[in-house]
Amino acid sequence: RARTRSTPLEPRRPDQHAARRRRARRPARGSVQTAAAKARPFPSRSTPRRAPRPGAMAATVPAAQVAAVLDMSSLTAFEQLLGGLSSADNAARVQYESLFNECKKQPDLLCLQLTRAMRTSGAQETREMASILLRRVLTKDEVSLWANLQQQTQDGVKGELLKLLQEEQARSIVRKACDTICELAAGILEEGKWPELLPFLFQCVTNGTVNLKESALNIFAQLAEYIGEALVPHLATLHGILAQCLANPERAIQLAALRACCCFVESLENPSDRSKFQDLLPAMLATLGAALQGGDEADAQEALGLFVELAGSDPRFVRKHLSHVVDAMMTVATHDDLEDGTRHLACEFLVTLTEARDRAPGMMRKLPDFVPRLFNCLCAFLLDVEDDPEWHTCEKEEDGDAGEGERYEVGQECLDRVAIALGANTVLPCAAAAIPALLADADWRKRHAALVALAQIAEGCSKGMLKDVNGAIAPALSVATSDPHPRVRWAAVNAIGQLCTDLGPKIQEKAHSAILPALLGAMEDSSHRVQAHASAAMVNFSEGCPPEHMSAYLDALMTKLMQMLQGGHKMVQESALTALASVADNAQTAFAKYYDVVLPFLKQILIAAGSKEHRMLRAKAVECISLVGMAVGKDRFAKDAKEVMDMLMQLQAGGFEDDDATTSYMQQAWTRLCKCLGADFIPYLAVVMPSLLKSAQLKPDVQVTDLEDGPGDDDEDDEVEVIAVGDKRISIRTSVLEEKATACNMLCCYVDELKEGFYDYIQPTVETMVPLLDFYFHEDVRKAAVASLPDILRAGKAAAEKGKTTDQTYFANLVNFVVPPLVAALAKEPETEIQAAMLESLADCAGVAGELISAHITSMIAEFQKTLQRSLERRAERNKRADDEDFDAEEHEALRDEQAAEDEVFDQFAECVGSLLRSLKAPVLPTIEPLLAQYVAPMLAPDRSPEERRIAVCVFDDVFEHASENGASLRYLDAFVGPCLAGCDDADADVRQASVYGVGVMAAAVGQAFAPHVPGALAALARVIQAPDARSDENLNATENAISALGKLCESQRSAIPGAEQVVPQWLSCLPLREDTVEARVVHAQLVRMLEAGDPHLLGANNEHLPKVVKVFAVAMPTAALSEKLQLCTVETREKMKSILAQMQSAMGDALGAAFASLAPEEQAALQQA
Repeated sequence: RARTRSTPLEPRRPDQHAARRRRARRPARGSVQTAAAKARPFPSRSTPRRAPRPGAMAATVPAAQVAAVLDMSSLTAFEQLLGGLSSADNAARVQYESLFNECKKQPDLLCLQLTRAMRTSGAQETREMASILLRRVLTKDEVSLWANLQQQTQDGVKGELLKLLQEEQARSIVRKACDTICELAAGILEEGKWPELLPFLFQCVTNGTVNLKESALNIFAQLAEYIGEALVPHLATLHGILAQCLANPERAIQLAALRACCCFVESLENPSDRSKFQDLLPAMLATLGAALQGGDEADAQEALGLFVELAGSDPRFVRKHLSHVVDAMMTVATHDDLEDGTRHLACEFLVTLTEARDRAPGMMRKLPDFVPRLFNCLCAFLLDVEDDPEWHTCEKEEDGDAGEGERYEVGQECLDRVAIALGANTVLPCAAAAIPALLADADWRKRHAALVALAQIAEGCSKGMLKDVNGAIAPALSVATSDPHPRVRWAAVNAIGQLCTDLGPKIQEKAHSAILPALLGAMEDSSHRVQAHASAAMVNFSEGCPPEHMSAYLDALMTKLMQMLQGGHKMVQESALTALASVADNAQTAFAKYYDVVLPFLKQILIAAGSKEHRMLRAKAVECISLVGMAVGKDRFAKDAKEVMDMLMQLQAGGFEDDDATTSYMQQAWTRLCKCLGADFIPYLAVVMPSLLKSAQLKPDVQVTDLEDGPGDDDEDDEVEVIAVGDKRISIRTSVLEEKATACNMLCCYVDELKEGFYDYIQPTVETMVPLLDFYFHEDVRKAAVASLPDILRAGKAAAEKGKTTDQTYFANLVNFVVPPLVAALAKEPETEIQAAMLESLADCAGVAGELISAHITSMIAEFQKTLQRSLERRAERNKRADDEDFDAEEHEALRDEQAAEDEVFDQFAECVGSLLRSLKAPVLPTIEPLLAQYVAPMLAPDRSPEERRIAVCVFDDVFEHASENGASLRYLDAFVGPCLAGCDDADADVRQASVYGVGVMAAAVGQAFAPHVPGALAALARVIQAPDARSDENLNATENAISALGKLCESQRSAIPGAEQVVPQWLSCLPLREDTVEARVVHAQLVRMLEAGDPHLLGANNEHLPKVVKVFAVAMPTAALSEKLQLCTVETREKMKSILAQMQSAMGDALGAAFASLAPEEQAALQQA
């Protein structure tokens, strides 16, 4: 959602804000827990356990007491121990725990006593405690007793557990025994150490009592992961047993059979083996139906959870009965008389199937009428909202969900997921059919639902919506200021903000004249909730808006924001401050006209907003001041800088409470002020760095507990994310991770901005960042660590070069500290995106390190090979989806998008190779030869994807450009020149660009060896330059690179060019270059060299080409003082052009005058000024 921020605007790195959004949280896969949760392997010594109770080991236990407890002739003392372990008296319980721990030193006696008590004690609570403790000491404790038991004891325990299943009447004890059997068997069954277990279970399922059948089926289900493949020879028998049990009239057996069936299907590796159970689906579904018809929704929800797990693990399993299964689930999801939990699970099953495009591409999209039915069902879920008075009086935006029911939240989340999974072509027609009718309804809840649905599908449908951004946002604009209900107006503003994020910057460019007046109108709404949200949506709008589209509205916007700040509700003031900060960030220097009004007001807020209720206002003022300073620049901010810095230091010196958000706002504000002040900020590092390093070094707050212990205290805490893994519940406090990630990003900004000025903090920063390369709790932490390392090396190198240290080995030691861990982290990184970032970082590090990188080449090359191989395997696995019967055009587009991540890995690999070649030149070629031969050269083949061909061409371009001294690259010439010339005619513009660039590089680098290829190269370049659409946006860069390559041929291969006296003027006629500024600077510098050398073909026999030369000078020279992005020639080249013009004035004054006269008046003025 577009929303008032509870976190500060991040300092931009490099120059763009990350889009921010609030989505309904998705449950982690596997978070629907059932009795089919898999048993963990036994024994496990790596699973974190809760700390022992304080004092549990403190008391000294008399030997006689231990002997009495472990007396095999009596259970009296042992039963007393079992009762004492659950005593309400803390001191007594501690003593009994010490006694129990002492008994563990005699494992055989303890386990035998536990087994006897579990089997023979008269009191059920005693038997239950014994069963719990037996499971704990055998399978749960960090150090299991099982391995230390004598064979006779082990056999006795196993036998008694199986007897208990047959004889125990208490179901709770039977369930605990089943769990113990499963966890014990998981560790020893495959080793052949419990051969009697499977025959016993088959016998129970076939001929046992109802309870025994249920127990055996539950054990089968939990053990499926470990014994599934072993049962493949017996699948026919197993199929018959499961079919029989699914048809059993006892619902407990039906559910247990359903559990076992789902778990076995998930455990089988061969799809053909899994398919043998597909005919059981109707019976499996009948189990769900029976539970619903019997009114037992607890059983129904368990069955639905099993179906959700099955859909997630093997979606194709339901394909043969897809229509029947979907109809049943849709009926459940839309049934108003069922519990919300039941309907949610049915919906989760359907949504999970839509998301299974990697294993069942297109399957759900092709099911007739499915997507419209699901879309309408989810929109109906959005009607679970009431006009709660608390919504209207809410003080904080993040607490503003009063009146929203559970179905509303599920509907939001699922619409988002479905749109992302199925895409615009499938979902937008459903939205077009449903949303207008909902918007026209008299019921405010339906109008509200329409706008919420529009916001939720925007991300997944962005490609379709971008085709008509005005049409996409029209429903929200039409009611943002006119609907009679404030919650509908709020939803409209929310949709506007969300679409600005998902469709930006195109929607800002095309629809700004409609969006900005609507948001300005909403800022005057009678509801403070709508006013505040309009300001939040303005943040979304401004982040993607070109400044020129904002400029016409700045006066009205600033007037309104200042009014809101001076007289609005606290929520309105806070959101207005965030909007003001974002507007300043967008306007940059244009904000200077408001500076003298805004900054004093912000300083006053810092002084006045000291109470607890105004903390957020103060924090946002801090944010706003820093962004205003960045916007207007150092020169304008300088007169206030010291006062502002003193105020912030005083604020920080006062300290902050743990729940005060000002801490994170301050950290980011310091970073922006550093960017604004540059080296003048260095004295303040002593204030900033201690707390920043402390935040970056925070340890993750993680707790691991058993699922069977029930929900924890943190399950309802918004700052805690809870995921289920096997039989464990893992709770992670996300606020700690977010603080850590923010701090790491701030450190990146400081080291990047201050370089050698950061010297005093390089060591603690690098020692913080390097260990975070494998911090798997949070991706943003790893990304920041990866991104920081090249900047740290740059700062260290600059510090060494400028005498900050006398240690001659300082920079080499820094390289050695950074590069090996980065290479090692690449080997372990699970995320493709971060693999690409690591390769990019390595390329940058290699460039900074120069020859020092040579010590790490061997390990880098070895890991490059492994990374590329893994990437190729992932690519091949994805491509298999194209063979699926449901694969269609939309799936092809989705597949291409997924493969883009792999392309980025190869792209950054190419950057790494290029960096190594630039740093180490030709001597590195033998080392990278295996990479070139095994991975790069095969990608030149015409059957590889355009992205792969482009990357391969780029790598060989670098080989010829940077490693051709002494003919080192000639060995690759014959193999590369053919694909390179063919690439000049490639249908893909990027491949053409890389290929024509390669032609120029080879022409310049290998001398006469390229002469035989010159005619073919000229023809290939001519086809690119003279193509009818050569100057289209798509082709322009390839065309200008072809012109540059032609110039290199003219300069380096003149003797091999047929009719050079015609070709050189043709090249000149293509100048100046205007779009590819890098090549433009190269080409225009070449033109100057040729003129200085008196090139015989350039000006022509009678200087007839002089006007063209003057034209090039007139276009290029005025740009020399601009930024690199706009610069068509360097200052050095401009000075040489001026010298050439002066020489021409002396030697050919009349001809030069005529050439000057041929220029347009604005060109004449520009040339004279330059």
